[in-house]
Amino acid sequence: MSEERKLIATNKKARFNYSVEESIECGVVLEGTEVKSVKAGSISFPDAFAEIINNEVWIRGLHISEYSYSSVFNHNPDRPKKLLLHKDEIKRLIRKTEEKGFTLIPLDFYLKNGRLKINLGLCKGKKLFDKRADIKDRDVKRDLQREFRQNQK
Repeated sequence: MSEERKLIATNKKARFNYSVEESIECGVVLEGTEVKSVKAGSISFPDAFAEIINNEVWIRGLHISEYSYSSVFNHNPDRPKKLLLHKDEIKRLIRKTEEKGFTLIPLDFYLKNGRLKINLGLCKGKKLFDKRADIKDRDVKRDLQREFRQNQK
């Protein structure tokens, strides 16, 4: 059985504002019309984060717009959604997030075999000088590629 993977959205700000220590794939509990809205790509998560409450992982700040072709039985766009992980993964995440500075941030949203999956990152916030160093490295790489292309011509 081949694994189809269709990328829906990527959190570009997360990789700029946080350094990702590790990432975990997890499923999401969705209701009714949320599935169709996600497949249509109407998803927004600028300030989304995950938290652990009573040994369950919940994602907050994830906005899934209402499905335009549905009837009155539509979903609440801003409700917290439960993430599906194994118990031992949740215990490990609890230990890691209790350390100073670690947080759970969604990195990617994608469909895998027709099911929504989230690539959840265990992240640590970057300081301003770390962000400047990343910008400098990106500029240096871009200049090197530009010179390499010019030398090939």
